[in-house]
Amino acid sequence: MRGKRTATGAALAVGALAVTGLAFAPAALAVTPQSATITADCGAFGGGAATLTATQSGTSATMTLTSTAVTAPLSLSADSITSKLTMVKAGGGTTVFSGTKNPAMAAGDPVTVGPLSGTVASGDSLEANGGSLQMTVFGITITCTATGNQSPGPFVFD
Repeated sequence: MRGKRTATGAALAVGALAVTGLAFAPAALAVTPQSATITADCGAFGGGAATLTATQSGTSATMTLTSTAVTAPLSLSADSITSKLTMVKAGGGTTVFSGTKNPAMAAGDPVTVGPLSGTVASGDSLEANGGSLQMTVFGITITCTATGNQSPGPFVFD
């Protein structure tokens, strides 16, 4: 009988520890806000409103930019745009997100690039204003810059 009580007590202790572990487990990392809008100027290639969407997994993060105001100058195949998005860090410095990810687009379609990959640290606060997006298509580099701060505010990473 004594062995049964010891086993029951051990099981209860393990269960209590498991519940305590769940209560104190770290929350999943997240970036806030998950999306922000900017107004971009791409020179002769147009400009207007664009949406930036951010994700985070540990120190890895991605950014995707979508704009109905900036359109594809001609038909583009998937993953044919080489992109480099430079974001400004609060307190100084920059963080770069880069890659060759984009959906196929017909001439005149809204431009989407990303997800572009980058590295972040906990507490990083990133703003598009003061940075740039460079897209290289068929050897031609298009540079877009934000004309003001992003809304609702900078991306803050956990």
